[in-house]
Amino acid sequence: MRNLRVALAQIAPRLGDLDANLTLHLETARRAREDGADVVVFPELSLTGYLLRDQTPDVALRLHDAAPGGSSPIAALLEASCEIDLVIGFVEESEGHRFHNACAYLSGGRVLHVQRKLYLTNYGMFEEARDFAPGEQLRRFDCPHGAAGLLVCEDLWHQTCAWLLAQEGADVLFGVSNGPSRGARPDRGVTSVAVWKNLVQITAQFLTTYIVFVNRVGGEDGLTFGGGSLVADPFGRVIASLPPLDEAMTVVELRDEVLRRARTAYPLLRDENLELVHRELGRIRRARYDLPDENEVESGDASSARTPPVRSVSRK
Repeated sequence: MRNLRVALAQIAPRLGDLDANLTLHLETARRAREDGADVVVFPELSLTGYLLRDQTPDVALRLHDAAPGGSSPIAALLEASCEIDLVIGFVEESEGHRFHNACAYLSGGRVLHVQRKLYLTNYGMFEEARDFAPGEQLRRFDCPHGAAGLLVCEDLWHQTCAWLLAQEGADVLFGVSNGPSRGARPDRGVTSVAVWKNLVQITAQFLTTYIVFVNRVGGEDGLTFGGGSLVADPFGRVIASLPPLDEAMTVVELRDEVLRRARTAYPLLRDENLELVHRELGRIRRARYDLPDENEVESGDASSARTPPVRSVSRK
């Protein structure tokens, strides 16, 4: 990777107000550019707000309708990306009129990559599966500064997501979130902020990868979002952070020399045994879903292997 200056944009978007949120994005991007940033990272659903419910179709955007000079908010952001790269969160409408909680990396007037949220949060206070369809694939991508990956909120909590991107060569993971606060404790402050900090640090250390985590602030329908955005380096050290609850922005440099030192000292990615993972994951998958063994399928004995033998019964 090349050295990269990242701006963490901890904003409070207005629910359902695309115009106001677009203005906020453009102004924040301008400030980040003036501060010397190469890329500015916004939170999950930064263009729309979070608790959309019935507003979801009204704020959804189609990427194939967006082009520089067009009327879509994405078009204006693509134009801005000619001067600074942007990571944005939005509702994407895909073929078949499915709606996705998505984030995109914009650079040089182009959409370099879109990641749809894979694991919709649908427990406790969350009901994302009511309005969104889940994403179905995960890919790293190349940005002007090297190999990167995008993860949306809950996807960070499923460790296989970050692990797969790191195995595919991502040096930087951008994680965006709408994480609400869950109260405060005297010894830990806003508790959700502390939990996210632990997760990001541990993941960065075990993958020897930079993780840029940006969470929103503000309130919606009784929810207060926690903020606490941060960057962890490949040693798991926090090298930049923002306070909980308040709008803020900071710029931090991600240095390739630190990445090199971490991967030299801890060659965890180099030594990963993918054949072992593939073999054992296949075994676990077959057991969990009651699937036939691959050898049985190849020999044509799958049905007999799955059907218990019929025993004769004496009628004496």
